[in-house]
Amino acid sequence: MFNRLFRVCFLIALIMAFTLPNSVYAQKPVFKEVSVHDPSIIETNGTFYVFGSHLASAKTNDLMQWQQLTTSVSNDNPLIPNVYEELKDTFEWAQSDTLWAADVAQLADGKYYMYYNACRGDSPRSAMGVAIADNIEGPYKNKGIFLKSGMEGTSNDGTPYDATKHPNVVDPHTFFDKDGKLWMVYGSYSGGIFILEMNPKTGFPLPGQGYGKKLLGGNHSRIEGPYILYNPDTNYYYLYLSYGGLDATGGYNIRVARSKKPDGPYYDAEGSPMIDVKGKEGTFFDDRSIEPYGVKLMGSYSFETETEKGAGYVSPGHNSAYYDEKTGRSYLIFHTRFPGRGEEHEVRVHQMFMNKDGWPIVAPYRYAGETLKKVKQKDITGTYKLIQHGKDISADIKKTINIQLNKDHTISGEMTGTWKKTGDDTADITLAGKTYNGVFLRQWDSVREKNVMTFSVLNGSGEAVWGVNK
Repeated sequence: MFNRLFRVCFLIALIMAFTLPNSVYAQKPVFKEVSVHDPSIIETNGTFYVFGSHLASAKTNDLMQWQQLTTSVSNDNPLIPNVYEELKDTFEWAQSDTLWAADVAQLADGKYYMYYNACRGDSPRSAMGVAIADNIEGPYKNKGIFLKSGMEGTSNDGTPYDATKHPNVVDPHTFFDKDGKLWMVYGSYSGGIFILEMNPKTGFPLPGQGYGKKLLGGNHSRIEGPYILYNPDTNYYYLYLSYGGLDATGGYNIRVARSKKPDGPYYDAEGSPMIDVKGKEGTFFDDRSIEPYGVKLMGSYSFETETEKGAGYVSPGHNSAYYDEKTGRSYLIFHTRFPGRGEEHEVRVHQMFMNKDGWPIVAPYRYAGETLKKVKQKDITGTYKLIQHGKDISADIKKTINIQLNKDHTISGEMTGTWKKTGDDTADITLAGKTYNGVFLRQWDSVREKNVMTFSVLNGSGEAVWGVNK
């Protein structure tokens, strides 16, 4: 009798395991938050580090649970001990007592090179240099300044400094291209984004380049935080950028352009040359001139409903990105503010995928260990909350609308169209006459604490759309 009862119970449990929704049995991910503004990522010895503004840093082993290492510029900061003396020339030139977005690279000698910078803030009076350490967590010793901006008189390229044409020397990212050459892309507002070829033995720019080659921007257009990442699957270099202002009302948003060469030219999804993207002459912060250009991956949004609070970002930006050569996975790392939380900010990581046109698309929810898996048609149908990121630069927080993905592959609700599963996990979606492509992905919803079906798609104009199953 006992054996028979056991077999019946076991059979029922087995049936439930295969028939109940995955969310019932989902293991709840654990996140640990940190604050690092402008996080630039580097992996070394199996650990990920981010370095950012104000000499803040953090580390993680899984991109989910972070440990804060440092928070602010002080003489007690272990990254650069006695920093005000060590970088005295930098602070004096920039007329500042803090540091802006740092970037760390490991060169062939095994040492870690921190590209630091400081800026006055109300003008592009800035200095950039490099400090070196044997250990990634410091201490870093200064090797000197190699770029300055905002001067009265002759600039680094031998001509009178002009803030509408010359760069503000901040926001560096140093990277190796597929052929092993070392480059540094940098710049914020002012004259635009520039790139320099670097000496891989010294970590300094190769001589005779001045400020380097211009990639885009100018006339004080609000474009900053450049980061370049090569993807061997598409054979493109992707230039990530932040448009708008970084505060909670600044409309910060993440965009991308691509090129077959590390130093450009870069183009957006519509084929527009990014070198032509800049503000109108005689203007400051002319967002209308630049917002049509670049693929917009993410801006301010909220999935919040009356019953579901706290889901969304405000002014996400100044990202870095990481490609895992072993798994072929890509990740977007950025800081973001949040609805109703003012200027408070934290680091977030979202997984990225390449759509069939070779453009990155971003998973709607933060990374929780998910992977692309084959999805069934019956798991896709249902009601979705839809976010349309658009192309605007705005303080407005995008709100959701409701749509239904029906069994007959039509879309109904507040927008109409069609949907199709084109592979194990790939999606073609048409909304209001526009065609988008991307992926279906089951993800962890931290607010509802369950796994839900999502989709992330992009159209030919560079507009991202996210859907989250209700």
